[in-house]
Amino acid sequence: MKEPKNPIPSTPHSSRRNFTKTMTATAAGFMILPRNVLGGKNYTAPSDKVNIGLVGAGGQGQSNVRHLLQLDDVQITSVTDPGRYWDLHRFYYKSIAGREPVSEMIEKHNQEKGSGKKVRQYHRFHEMMEQDKDIDAIVCATPDHTHAYITIAALKAGLHVYCEKPMAHNIWETRMVRKVVQETGLATQMGNSGHSRDGMRSTVEYLQDGAIGTMREIHAWVPASRWTAGITGLPEDSSPLPYDFDWEEWLGPSPFRPYNDLFSPVTWRDFWIYGCGALGDFGCHDMDLPFWAFDLTSPSKIQIHPAGQSNSEIAPYGEAGTYHFPEKNGQAAMQLHWYSGGLKPAWNPHLPPDYKFGSRSAMYVGDKGVIITDGGDRQPQIFPESLREAYEAPPERIPRSNGHHRDWIDAIKNGGQSSANLDYGSQLTELTLLGVLSLRLNGQRIHWDAENMKAKGLPAADEMIKEPVANAKWDIDTLM
Repeated sequence: MKEPKNPIPSTPHSSRRNFTKTMTATAAGFMILPRNVLGGKNYTAPSDKVNIGLVGAGGQGQSNVRHLLQLDDVQITSVTDPGRYWDLHRFYYKSIAGREPVSEMIEKHNQEKGSGKKVRQYHRFHEMMEQDKDIDAIVCATPDHTHAYITIAALKAGLHVYCEKPMAHNIWETRMVRKVVQETGLATQMGNSGHSRDGMRSTVEYLQDGAIGTMREIHAWVPASRWTAGITGLPEDSSPLPYDFDWEEWLGPSPFRPYNDLFSPVTWRDFWIYGCGALGDFGCHDMDLPFWAFDLTSPSKIQIHPAGQSNSEIAPYGEAGTYHFPEKNGQAAMQLHWYSGGLKPAWNPHLPPDYKFGSRSAMYVGDKGVIITDGGDRQPQIFPESLREAYEAPPERIPRSNGHHRDWIDAIKNGGQSSANLDYGSQLTELTLLGVLSLRLNGQRIHWDAENMKAKGLPAADEMIKEPVANAKWDIDTLM
């Protein structure tokens, strides 16, 4: 295996990576020893604090910080974001975020805990990687188009990674992240927080127990729509740059274009060059449960139709379509139907006549009945009522989580992996991005060749499966 062409200078973390790879390669194949076996200078003992660098201090970054500050064995030492301030009041975050406000929030917490430790601030990710010698891990909460590069660069430097969903912007990136995760053995986690909730784990147990009989059909829907109304594509005009904002850093691997207020914050999700629309935003949440329960890793066909105006530059207001999974290992062929923007499935005869679907939910259809999981907790509700009363819930066999962020920190300190690690997350993200690929091709049906990473007979898909990189500094190929 040739040495990676890594633009990030050698650091103590790089030395740890090389040591680990050298000491654990065997004739039987490449194996990574747990950190608790390696020990040494860069090992984080269970009694020690984990030093974390935050990359991306917008709404999701701020949310992750709030969760991490609740853990006494964590300290956030640095914050990186090209934006000094982000006004998020018109979005669901209802806050002011950005490099400075999030740093101030951390420092206030430190003072309350009696430490008074200051937070290092950076405009650029590469600067943090070059200068911070004491971090053990990063949280990546940037826009989608920079997730994979930041994740891979951090892993290659020996850092554990928590990455927001979707973990990548194109399918090739998911494969590259998975490769590096498997090579390094570092502790990773994707930001699909529902994975750690008891309701999801209970529902997986119900489905695998056959609570509603043989499964052939799943429906998942979210109310999410496009953020920008009346826009037909990428804006060509420019807006004044926000105060102390590094626009070129925000663009990352994408081509240069003038800054426009429609791009950031949050509304970048609507533009295919930066985000992945509603499906990209919610697919790794709301398809996680069926993916987990039935190992839905290789759909044979995917077709997701846009609802409302969309084109090659901008996501639709809603969508509806289907993933087709062939029969395997005795499991019946299955269809996973996806809806967004207020679209929902038809009423099912196992439900009461007056039953009303929630705005965000999923319905699992078996030959004996259905399971409904509403909202974020995913608690299973069996219908018809007669089946619910007759069914005896199986014993818990999936360990319950101590919290999504807690599980990641424990994996860092004790070795092993959290259950929503990026090996798992890369495959779930690929499933999500296959639907996004169909949408970007205006609802064309994709016959998926997973082994060769090809949409059969659709050469136009190739540059979306692996997107071109406009800025060599952000080229993942240079890291591999």
